[in-house]
Amino acid sequence: MKTGLWIAKRFSFARKRFRIINIISAISLAGIVIGVSTLLVVMSVLNGFQKLARDLFITIDSPVQFIPLDGRTMKVSDSLLQSLRAIEGVESAEPFSEGEAIMASRNKSELVIVKGLTDTAHRRLMRQAHATRPFFTPETIAVGELLAYRTNLYPFREVKIFSPELISLGLESLSEPYLIPILAIPETTVSSLFSLQKVFDDRYVITSGLFAQKILLFGRGEYSGIDIRGKEGVSRSAVNGNLRDWLAQSPLKKSFKVRTLEEKYSNIFAVMQLEKWVSFSVLMLIILVAALSLTGALAMTAIDKQRELFYLRCLGMEKPQFMAIFIIQGGMTGITGTAAGTILAWSVCKLQELYGIVQLPSKSAFIIQSYPVNMQAGDFFAVGITAILLCLAVSLYPARKAALIAESRSLDLKTN
Repeated sequence: MKTGLWIAKRFSFARKRFRIINIISAISLAGIVIGVSTLLVVMSVLNGFQKLARDLFITIDSPVQFIPLDGRTMKVSDSLLQSLRAIEGVESAEPFSEGEAIMASRNKSELVIVKGLTDTAHRRLMRQAHATRPFFTPETIAVGELLAYRTNLYPFREVKIFSPELISLGLESLSEPYLIPILAIPETTVSSLFSLQKVFDDRYVITSGLFAQKILLFGRGEYSGIDIRGKEGVSRSAVNGNLRDWLAQSPLKKSFKVRTLEEKYSNIFAVMQLEKWVSFSVLMLIILVAALSLTGALAMTAIDKQRELFYLRCLGMEKPQFMAIFIIQGGMTGITGTAAGTILAWSVCKLQELYGIVQLPSKSAFIIQSYPVNMQAGDFFAVGITAILLCLAVSLYPARKAALIAESRSLDLKTN
């Protein structure tokens, strides 16, 4: 192997008689560098948009939720909340009420999602949204801007909001009159409008936990689940893993389950992941084209070095050793190009992350001014390994061509 490596270095860096080989080799190396760096930058930007979407989602939702295994409600006791808050990495555990409701105002009605927050969760939302005033009071609601625009709502507008299950109870009351006292339709006032994330702005209504329970016809102490947030510096995966381990050892595992943000909004995050890996597949073609040009460069090197290869054959070098020379040569090109492309991509992404050099086309249309970047070690590893393997794969043909020298018994060369 040391001999093959030494010869591969000589073939790669020593002066060649045909200068076109140098040009093709340089083009191959440049193509790998450009392909790797472009692919890593694009994937990091897509990761940045995905992280931005996740950060916007956790304004109202939490990264991890503790929800019932079956049904739409669960009993939440103080002891359960204390146990969850005692899990390593968990900062807060706040119960919430969430469900569909019908909101009616004058001649317009809309199917919305109501989410009731505790006082602690409400204060956290105010801090995160930099709000100076509460979004709602105990008996009022806050409505997303897109929903408000669609239904012609504004602050201090009175609305009626009730659960669809109230209609079912109304039909049952025809035969069971004792249900009539609970059929009153809740009336409230729009306290404020909010703009957090399109999914929330388009469908969500937020209010206090007690008022949400009244709207959704939840019983006393019944909630939809528990929002769980990790401590600063603790990764989401660590909190999720600790919570799942705790549940697996608890008798509650038959009644409750853990749901991540990605599982709740699986369709949205699945599209983002699909977009990322489709971009990976398309941009990998750049690296493939550069690698294929490397095949030509190595094949021309094998032709150029016929005399040297024949002499090595005479000295006792075998077929596998001939193949190793050109596979190593292709691997060296792949490693060099991948390393240079990786360093270039990291530098570009770091500058964008620190200074936001590349601005978004229309700053007023976005909540951020420049393209977001989120570099992930897994992406760098996947791109690097794939690029190197491609270079090794395309080196097999010229390696076999060079190995034919090992089977020849004479050298037929034209001399000047």
